[in-house]
Amino acid sequence: MPFDPVEILARREENLATSYTEFDSMLYALSVGLSRNPLDTRELAYTFEKDGWLRTLPTQAAVLVPDMFPPDLGWDFERVLHCEQRLSVYRPLPPAAALRIDKRVAAIHDLGKSTGAMLYLEAEGRLASDDTVLFSSGATILARGDGGFGGGRGDAPTPHRIPSREPDLECSLPTTPNQALMYRLTGDRNPLHADPELAVRAGFPRPILHGLCTYGVACHAILKTVLDYDHTLIGEFDARFSAPVLPGDTIATDIWQDGNVIAFQCRVPERRVTVIKHGRCLLRT
Repeated sequence: MPFDPVEILARREENLATSYTEFDSMLYALSVGLSRNPLDTRELAYTFEKDGWLRTLPTQAAVLVPDMFPPDLGWDFERVLHCEQRLSVYRPLPPAAALRIDKRVAAIHDLGKSTGAMLYLEAEGRLASDDTVLFSSGATILARGDGGFGGGRGDAPTPHRIPSREPDLECSLPTTPNQALMYRLTGDRNPLHADPELAVRAGFPRPILHGLCTYGVACHAILKTVLDYDHTLIGEFDARFSAPVLPGDTIATDIWQDGNVIAFQCRVPERRVTVIKHGRCLLRT
């Protein structure tokens, strides 16, 4: 179908049934780099189900929405870029659960034919058993091939301001050359992250890491460096993607903490590129 903003905005998908298992939670944690040292018991708590101690990373919520980026919107899917991710976690995610999901495209802004269309997606996840809201998530998507339809430019969300002082903390975490192949098993099978020929056609030297994998690595860095791996302390986690990570890159997360607000950005030092800007993690008080 053609890209039709009016039809897209009229869509509402409610009470979508989905579920995830302990296997899915452990795979997600492994795919964003936990338990590279299998003897580190703090990380093993996210990758091994011993005695019911299994924990879940808050950012796993971002992969629990079925078809968060639906391929059937009439957009040029190979030219779609994930620009921002927002997440509110109201209760720690159980290691396994049956869910009901509501989702919609909340707004579409026309940035012009040469730039594309900006779409703002929203979703909410609830426990199927009692309708308890677990999380809400939002994503900003640039559809580079679908601008110029005559809509307004709209107002973009204000990005979180990074402090002007030097970072309070830094955490460097390596990625592996095959990390995108592992991460895609959590649900995003976009071939850009696996097919070398497609990646070259898209202008990259090889398949790139998913933005949401980098997002998970940033969460891992904050858990490790600030929170002593206590996942229950994270209430919100927002980020703006500014450049792709190549599997095998090391991701350095710069961290600033002011009370219960953590600002962060992620860099790839060896390529001198910032891959996440305007990061914000809100801690529960």
